[in-house]
Amino acid sequence: MKMLIKSGRVVDPANNIDEKLDILIVDGKIAEVAANIDAGDAEVINAAGNIVTPGLIDIHTHMREPGLEYKEDIISGTAAAAAGGVTSLCCMPNTNPVIDNLPVVQFIMNKAKFEGSANVFPIAAISKGQKGEILSEMGELLEGGCVGFSDDGLPVNDGEMMRRAMEYASTFDAPIIVHAEDISLVAGGSMNEGAVATELGLKGIPNCAEDSMTSRDIMIAELTGGHLHVCHVSTKGSLELIRQAKARGVKVTCEVTPHHFSLTEDAVRGYNTNAKMNPPLRTQEDVDAVRTALADGTADAIATDHAPHHIDDKNVEFALAANGIVGLETLLPLTLKLVAEKVINLSRAIELMTCSPAKLLKIDRGTLAVGAVADVAIINPNKEWEVTEEGLHSKSKNSYFIGQTLKGCAVKTLRAGEVVFSRD
Repeated sequence: MKMLIKSGRVVDPANNIDEKLDILIVDGKIAEVAANIDAGDAEVINAAGNIVTPGLIDIHTHMREPGLEYKEDIISGTAAAAAGGVTSLCCMPNTNPVIDNLPVVQFIMNKAKFEGSANVFPIAAISKGQKGEILSEMGELLEGGCVGFSDDGLPVNDGEMMRRAMEYASTFDAPIIVHAEDISLVAGGSMNEGAVATELGLKGIPNCAEDSMTSRDIMIAELTGGHLHVCHVSTKGSLELIRQAKARGVKVTCEVTPHHFSLTEDAVRGYNTNAKMNPPLRTQEDVDAVRTALADGTADAIATDHAPHHIDDKNVEFALAANGIVGLETLLPLTLKLVAEKVINLSRAIELMTCSPAKLLKIDRGTLAVGAVADVAIINPNKEWEVTEEGLHSKSKNSYFIGQTLKGCAVKTLRAGEVVFSRD
């Protein structure tokens, strides 16, 4: 089977490519990237006026399956991914049962392989049942297809437990992926601590809840030599700690989310529960720090923390509402907005969603090199579209951006050379 993508602006940061080229795909792999390739008997996709990139990679999502399929499942979640140009994603372990054993890993991977629209790479729990008591069988889980370890929204509170996890994972050169939060400092808070929380009468969460745990985990990474990856960094303080640790040679990486570089705590006004996150939306100073981190290399990836919730989980008082929003389908336009605002250039934006996350979790994707699997996103950067509940492919519709018009989207998404999404 042959397919030729013609006349697109090919942006492949892994190979320092940014020019108008054709891409020939044969039997699901990249066969040639060059100007004016002869189509021969290949099926032709005209990409003129569009950007052609490696399929995007989202290293922090919640697919909710097994156990919470009323919120999302692998079929709907990967369909949302494909609609957003995402061809590979990592799913967090807070399912029911928890991803801490091989049968659950195999179930997820098989369902994604045969019924999904994107590649799914499970992230296993650090501890059995995410209870922070007994380490999971890391070697076995890695052999089964997992790419890292996280207790997700449950920070490992015990420092000794975190040390042992880092030491054990480092024997496999696998990352420990953390939600950095001192839960004793959260103490029932539901938004960022500050003037807006006081005005709204909501209990706040201080920045130091994130900063103090980020600091502890960096010190343990420095002690053990293990790879620490910090999820959804939201504060200026944590980013500076990570920046300094990298300068010292500590093996630490981090990701930031579109909502943390696009929204401030002011989004909570009106008690919109789709603005309730963990970590919470912060101040403009923190947003500016996140944007700086994307530009200067402190941040290694943009990840959505795609968190589907049923309307009943959100349609309650703000303090009781579930945390998080869906993000797979709004990842591209929110990131392209950074390019329009000259925070980062296009190549850096694509790097943060392709080869950089692939490298830090050792995922064999994120490039258009000859011989690579033909996971491809074809993007119209100028197309404006309205975010609607009906238009989202996710089962859950908890997006802050419902009703807003965004600019930029995937028009076609290919997984191993097969079109898995096409926008009319």
